[in-house]
Amino acid sequence: MGVKEQYQEAEVFSLDYEGRGVAKVDGKTVFISGALPGERVTFVIHKEKKQFAEAQVEKVLKASPERVEPTCCYFDTCGGCSLQHVSFGAQVALKQRILEEQLERIGKVKPEIILPPLYGYSWYYRDRARLSVSVDKKGRLKLGFQAKKSHDVVNIRHCHILPKHVSDRLPDVRNLLQKLHDDGVKVKFVEFYCGKNVTVLNIRFVNQPFGQILSELRNWFDKILSGAEKAWQIWLQDHSESLPFYPENAPALNYTFAQFDVEMPYKPGDFTQINAQLNEVMVARAVRLLNPQKGERIADLFCGLGNFSLPLAKSGASVVGIEGADYLVDRAKENAHLNRCAENMTFSVADLFDTDEKTVESWGKFDKMLLDPPRSGAYAVVKSLHKPFLPQKIVYVSCNPSTFARDAGVLVDKGYKFKAAGIMNMFAQTSHVESIGVFEL
Repeated sequence: MGVKEQYQEAEVFSLDYEGRGVAKVDGKTVFISGALPGERVTFVIHKEKKQFAEAQVEKVLKASPERVEPTCCYFDTCGGCSLQHVSFGAQVALKQRILEEQLERIGKVKPEIILPPLYGYSWYYRDRARLSVSVDKKGRLKLGFQAKKSHDVVNIRHCHILPKHVSDRLPDVRNLLQKLHDDGVKVKFVEFYCGKNVTVLNIRFVNQPFGQILSELRNWFDKILSGAEKAWQIWLQDHSESLPFYPENAPALNYTFAQFDVEMPYKPGDFTQINAQLNEVMVARAVRLLNPQKGERIADLFCGLGNFSLPLAKSGASVVGIEGADYLVDRAKENAHLNRCAENMTFSVADLFDTDEKTVESWGKFDKMLLDPPRSGAYAVVKSLHKPFLPQKIVYVSCNPSTFARDAGVLVDKGYKFKAAGIMNMFAQTSHVESIGVFEL
């Protein structure tokens, strides 16, 4: 049985890490989607538990001065950008507050210094995205992101966080997919990857496309994309592997770090940060905070394809990158050779979520360490660090303030001083909080 709709009124005093307003009603915490701190709202509960309830704003009775009109016409339905109703500057301040609250509540820690927030572009910043595909009962194809609290696909004609040259092509891509569907070819999703010199449209097929379909894809590209100002290329994916399809002579996907003279080639499916502009600023901050010196031995855990490893190695330090995905380790090795720093770098594959004290001992002593884990954090690593294998300095890059707070508490308990922390607005218009922290013995 569903929860009976009941409209109530509340004062919102905070924002949780999912971007929901937080209120207290009759002693119970209520998380209210669409509400902002300082507002008085009416709301309807759609999920109720013993200790808390989840709700949706019904009406804003007293609005926050930071409330703005959402730019996107899909804001009420699309599950993507939950903070469009907040001014850009206030988004950054709210995320900083979320980080500090999570550190205090979960980790019981407080940094000595709050770092100035790093800003990126407010719109058109997302260089990598996956759009879902569905077909309704009448055979009409929908292309877009998942709806709020649903697996339905919101059919979008434009998206303000995608680069404009990608957003402008969404109707053309949808028309292509509709034609493919009408011809009996099913598509599961499409992806866009915007590199420095090329934009890739990766199409994930459910069934293998045949000769006529491949010819239609070439014709569509020649008509729609061949004359575009920015170079494009189509890649095709049938199961797990994506392969370049058309045209064959397109530039390779890559991003660069001009400050470190580093070029980072990558392929569709590789993990890269979605915001290349802010990623460059973030990496520069992480390297500056870690302050690598020639002769030091530095660990880069969860290293991926070398996003932090290569800039660190350019300092002359000896860098050891460890990553769980073997294909990313292979890519990191290739990138090290390409950037002429392989002589002071080593990479290996390991499940860092299965780290214990013996694992740490097997690594040997590191002078410094960089951690950049996924949302689940680096708990197995930080709890396994022990004397005499404690690095003198740790820089921790996080995409989840709650797991970062948990791990920060562990490090402080091991004797580290929590020197600094701050946010980086990697995901503007969304509630995602990217942060960085510095720990020293």
